Amino acid sequence: MESLQNKKERAVFATKFAAVATTVGSAVGLGNIWRFPYEAGIHGGGAFLICYMAFVFLIGVPVLCSEFIMGRQTRSNIFGAYRKLHPRRPWYLAGYIGILASLLILSFYSVVAGWTIEYFTSSFLGNLDFSDTATGHGQFMEMTTGWRPVIWTIIFLLCNFLILAGGVTKGIERVCNVLMPLLFVILIAFCINSFTMPKFQEGLSFLFRPDFSKITPSVLLGALGQAFFSLSLGLGCMMTYASYFSNNTRLGRTAVTTAMLDSLVAILAGVIIFPAVFSFGISPEAGPTLVFEVLPYIFNQLPGGAMWSSLFFLLLFLASLTSTVSMSEISITYFCEEKKMSRRKALTVSSLIALCGGLLCALSFGPLSTVKLGGMTFFDLFDYCSSNICLPAGGMICSVFTGWYIKRSIIQKQMTDHGKYRFRMIGLLVFCLRYVCPTAIFLIFLNSIGIL
Repeated sequence: MESLQNKKERAVFATKFAAVATTVGSAVGLGNIWRFPYEAGIHGGGAFLICYMAFVFLIGVPVLCSEFIMGRQTRSNIFGAYRKLHPRRPWYLAGYIGILASLLILSFYSVVAGWTIEYFTSSFLGNLDFSDTATGHGQFMEMTTGWRPVIWTIIFLLCNFLILAGGVTKGIERVCNVLMPLLFVILIAFCINSFTMPKFQEGLSFLFRPDFSKITPSVLLGALGQAFFSLSLGLGCMMTYASYFSNNTRLGRTAVTTAMLDSLVAILAGVIIFPAVFSFGISPEAGPTLVFEVLPYIFNQLPGGAMWSSLFFLLLFLASLTSTVSMSEISITYFCEEKKMSRRKALTVSSLIALCGGLLCALSFGPLSTVKLGGMTFFDLFDYCSSNICLPAGGMICSVFTGWYIKRSIIQKQMTDHGKYRFRMIGLLVFCLRYVCPTAIFLIFLNSIGIL
């Protein structure tokens, strides 16, 4: 066990706002602005949204609370948290799952984030040609093949490195305190623009007016998966950030606030995208190409299209950056606390690992496109292993561990801030962690590997 002195020396977020800004920044990313709209488009809009919101609070908030409890109770990295709470059994091996997942995601996520930088730069300089969707597709293929993605991946990882080099308070906290309000300002500006679209009512109706006849097992599983992955659960991001929470941070309130703001970003992304899609005769089921091919074409039709396009890809870049900072912190704290490295050395090692993985993923669309493992490129393999295997496994282990193996007194202490506040739903929280969450996560896992 670490000494009281070491706990005092460990970094702590300075304000409650910082605790919320960093956790929301970790949750908000491409999953909200890129993945949610096309998932909602594919699964029927309003029906998907209703299911998604239900799962956010039924599954997401309890698992989020479990990560918060483990992180603040132990003031440790994901590996150390399991070991300190149950040293006699090898639960700490679950920490390796989170560390591996974070490095895999950081590798391929940085490639997509690099695309957002190139799109932002090209839009700002007026070099994007999306006069029609075919031309836009060709330009996207040109941007993502060859050696160009390598350059943008390196640039993105360098931005990530510079923020993390500032440490927890001067780096992560300070940047999230600025970037998260800026991200919401940009989102609101886009929403206001959406109200000027000729068919904004149809777009909003598609998103907010549910057709319950469209709720199928596929829609339920899609919404369940989106709710789980959108909140960055199963990685250890939230556990790591919670280890920096002050003793005055109310965990239940922070979990609910994080879930609400994360969902709000996803909904605002839908408000931005669906009125534009309907106004220009694009199918809402356009899928993953919606952001990088369809939206630039739509922006091209608008007055000041280059400005809106630049602003949108800046939004994606900011959302990506706040997410990758939290992913990086998982391995950095592990190297610092378990391998006794300095923060600078731990940051360097973590960044080099992510760089090597990122280069493999960046080249998967060009020179390494023919190199496949299990029929998948490096990009697809990293995505599959992290999203389909590591995240569900990590989330399920965390849920079961908190529900069954952490003493009820610890849960009570953390959720009430050592008795300062009332928390009357301890029983419901434990029930969800023991039964509801593991079952739901197991269904996500079965669906993700193609069994359901």
